[in-house]
Amino acid sequence: MPTCRRKRVLLTQPSQVLLDALKNGSHKEVYYLNQTGEIFETYEAYAARMSFYRMKQFQCEVTGKSGLDYFQALESEQQEARTMHSRFPEPLKAAVLKAVQWQIMGRLDHLVEAVYERFKDRYYPDERVIIDVQGDKYFARIVQVFPPRPSLLLQSSIKSEAQASTSSSPLSDEEPSIHRAAEDMKVPVKEANARDDPAKYYYKVQILEEEKQPGAGKVSDRNKGKDKQSKYSRSLMDVQCPDMSRDRLAFSKSILRRFIRDCVDRDAAVASPWTVKPSIAMRYGVDSVMPDDIRKDIEVLKKGESDKRKKVWEEKEGPSKRQKKMTAAEEEKAKATSERKEREAREKEEKAQKAKEEAERLAAEKKKKKPVRYPTEDLDVVLGDRDKKNGMKVRRPTPSRYFMPFGTDHATNEAFLMVWNFMNVYGQPLHISSFTMDEFEGALRHSSQEPCALIAEIHSTLIYNLRTVPTTRYSLLVALTMLEEKVGPDDTVLGLPLSKLDESVCDIGNNWERAPLRSGETRDGWEESLIGCLKDHATFENFPRLREILTRLLWKPEHQVDATSSARPTPSSTPVPNEIYSVPSTPRVQYPLLPPADKLAILAFMCSLTVSSKSIHAHMESCEEQLTALRKEKIEVNRTKKQYLEEMSVIMGESKEGTPKTNGAEEDAAPQDSSDLSDVPGSDNETENGTPSGRPKLSRRKTQATERQLARARQANEKQKLAEHRRLDEEVNKLERRLEGIEREFRKLLGAIRVKPLGRDRFYNRIWWFDGMGSASLIGSGGSIQYGSGRIFIQGPSEFDIEVLERRESNVRARRLEEEGEDGMLGVGEWAVYDSIELMDEFVAWLNPKGVRELALKNTLTKWWPHIGPGIRRRTADLANVTKAPEARRSARTKHGSDLSREPYMTWTNRRAVNSS
Repeated sequence: MPTCRRKRVLLTQPSQVLLDALKNGSHKEVYYLNQTGEIFETYEAYAARMSFYRMKQFQCEVTGKSGLDYFQALESEQQEARTMHSRFPEPLKAAVLKAVQWQIMGRLDHLVEAVYERFKDRYYPDERVIIDVQGDKYFARIVQVFPPRPSLLLQSSIKSEAQASTSSSPLSDEEPSIHRAAEDMKVPVKEANARDDPAKYYYKVQILEEEKQPGAGKVSDRNKGKDKQSKYSRSLMDVQCPDMSRDRLAFSKSILRRFIRDCVDRDAAVASPWTVKPSIAMRYGVDSVMPDDIRKDIEVLKKGESDKRKKVWEEKEGPSKRQKKMTAAEEEKAKATSERKEREAREKEEKAQKAKEEAERLAAEKKKKKPVRYPTEDLDVVLGDRDKKNGMKVRRPTPSRYFMPFGTDHATNEAFLMVWNFMNVYGQPLHISSFTMDEFEGALRHSSQEPCALIAEIHSTLIYNLRTVPTTRYSLLVALTMLEEKVGPDDTVLGLPLSKLDESVCDIGNNWERAPLRSGETRDGWEESLIGCLKDHATFENFPRLREILTRLLWKPEHQVDATSSARPTPSSTPVPNEIYSVPSTPRVQYPLLPPADKLAILAFMCSLTVSSKSIHAHMESCEEQLTALRKEKIEVNRTKKQYLEEMSVIMGESKEGTPKTNGAEEDAAPQDSSDLSDVPGSDNETENGTPSGRPKLSRRKTQATERQLARARQANEKQKLAEHRRLDEEVNKLERRLEGIEREFRKLLGAIRVKPLGRDRFYNRIWWFDGMGSASLIGSGGSIQYGSGRIFIQGPSEFDIEVLERRESNVRARRLEEEGEDGMLGVGEWAVYDSIELMDEFVAWLNPKGVRELALKNTLTKWWPHIGPGIRRRTADLANVTKAPEARRSARTKHGSDLSREPYMTWTNRRAVNSS
């Protein structure tokens, strides 16, 4: 039976209601669990029980395997039981079960030991054994067992009993009983062996043929074994137990333990005997009726155990329970003694409680005094007065929600960031040049009929890639037909019936997969191809706003002014509420008038489909390979840089050791050298005989010359070391510049695989910087700083992060109000932005490096600040340069078209365009 937490799992019994229904013969629907045979009255009970069985908390009682569900544990036990029963000797089973029936032993291990000692040297007919013949072992089968011959007196008594018997078969023809003494567990082992010695048994065995005999190892041994096998095969021998043994896989203490545990059971009551399960007892002929003598012995044992436990309980309770009759003086004395003991016990308990409270107080104080190791969890870091005096900012600068591209419309902002990042990251496989976020925003807000190259190129490259993505032909028309059957043809959206929309969609964009969208022709016809692409890829399930967008693309309201009459309609292009679209139009005319949210919905849908295209997948695999190469190169560059730095340190150490301590004494001594004229005879330093008296001076001049030569050599060596140091320093600078380039390349390639935030602050707000990823570059051709977004975006915590915050901080909202402010608290999915250097400096100063998250974020911002800061400054300068002059200074005759053409998004060109047909 499988166990759960070391307890056997008991099956659920049918309720009393079900039993009464069965007795009354009434029909009642129940829930039946086939694997266990359990019956449940309600589905909730059935489901709860099934959930309990499916939990990975059960253990196989036979093998000890844990972490299983109930059915796996049950299957494991059944499999082990089948294996065990197939291995355990069949002739031995009945004898073992008869021996263990009605045995009273506390532990199963003791029972196994007793049974093993009784049967390890006793064998039964038809049992498969291993015999030893002249040092070789063979498998054999016991044919007949010959018990030891009884004494002459016992023989005569047996013979007289046999003659007086009325049985039809004489006793001499019956097989004598064998090993009867071993089956009686009341008799000790030594006494049983003395009565019926197993060593005196003879066994007639037959060697088995064509069996792989044990003990054959080498080739020669196997050959010998074959010869002997052919010699002894099928032969009969008489052997005794010292020459016999059983296979350890068939009979051992572990196998015997499994067999007994599988076949017997025992009640939980005191002194309960081990009993063979009824079905097994019936199969092997084991008596299931307890004999009277055994029952009496069990009752005596139970009474003895009960009396023993009662005595122990009374001793614990004290003498008051035993002394029922006491005098008044004795009762008074006992009462006083009891009160005194209670008082002493109460005082002792109070002292122990006070000591415990004091110990807890000291432990708490010690814990408070224990220094905190930084960095730690950010929410555990609280600014103190000292930190505030040192200039740590308490409140984070408020990021702007209104300076987001589309204000507080967070869903549109998220789609905008996703599409812009996708187009810039995968610019190389999409064959489109990078563009800034401001240019993309301006293109989305473009509502004039003047063609916008950026919008045309984005849609065209996505359409080209979606031609390679598998699709269902005319899936949109099928969806429209099904919707028409469901809601009726007169169902309207924006005042347009569904039947009219279905008719207008059928005739547009049917050739979108073969339509040439050439770059030299300004991608003419991309609007119709867009409708065809949506017809084959979009449905109302994967694009919920499709019907409304198609209505605005193919129809227009009656009051709408013709687009040709005005070069630039209302800049907002926001639809009027309750508009009725009833006039047919074309996608080329209507697309510029779509709200930016609808344009982004189309682009986001197309980008999500383009991810599965072959070109994007191939590009991602290429980025993975390049990332692996960059990692290897970075390791090599760091190793070379470390080697150069070690060489530089060695050179500097040698230079310090070899620096002369004379401070230029050798160079100062050089001018003191006299000319060769000083050696002319007749000078003052000569003697009368003409012998020079200045030999010491000549020796000194030679020493000075040698020292000058050594000084020149040392100086030359120092110059050489200095030159080598400069060369190594230049190499180290080159390697550092290469490491910076590797970091930029790593960011570009990693951004094509997965976009990750720079980090998170203490309240799990995610900080995003989208520049320098994919096809976009941070460094221009002339080394100038380039930017894509030129801003730092902040995204509010997720729902999971909010739960973590509430678990970690009990009053997290109050702390967020204090450190973020009411306007700075971002909800789930909300976006805000820092678009100035001043705000970013304040934000970086607000980050506390004592927290793990903010320390990592601050390090990352410091690492990329040489690119973040200049990008923000350049964007600010570009916005200032394109700021239009006030309306008062404009001439009334100036055409808006000329001003529109000077917008940055209108001057963008696609240098990666491929003219495909």
